[in-house]
Amino acid sequence: MIKEFKDFIAKGNVMDLAVGIIIGAAFTAIVSSLVGDLINPIIGLVLGGVDFTSMYVVLSGEVPAGIGLDAAREAGAAIFAYGAFITACINFLIIAFVVFMLVKAVNKLKSAAEKPDEAAPEEAAGPSELDVLLEIRDALKK
Repeated sequence: MIKEFKDFIAKGNVMDLAVGIIIGAAFTAIVSSLVGDLINPIIGLVLGGVDFTSMYVVLSGEVPAGIGLDAAREAGAAIFAYGAFITACINFLIIAFVVFMLVKAVNKLKSAAEKPDEAAPEEAAGPSELDVLLEIRDALKK
């Protein structure tokens, strides 16, 4: 049972998946900072100072006007946080675009690696194996 588990863990797919998850978690922090600290403020500036992350609608409960999303949640009100959803959509689009660019770059590298080197000199053209065998046959006949 332990040997089977070791074989399972040692397979390349499992290790690749683990590395992908770790890199993905680190990448998520970078993208969250990119969206929250760079892109959302620019979008807010273009839209007149709108901050998506604090946009919400109170569905039930009493919430004083003008408080932030976290304070509304702490007040126990049922809220519809559509601004957080907009931010999540922006995060998704950015992540999808970056992954697309990475896959495109990897595919380009793979195709470049698979092409034979055009600058490599061809081997000297000599007799083929069949030619050599025919010569040996003819020499033995004599």
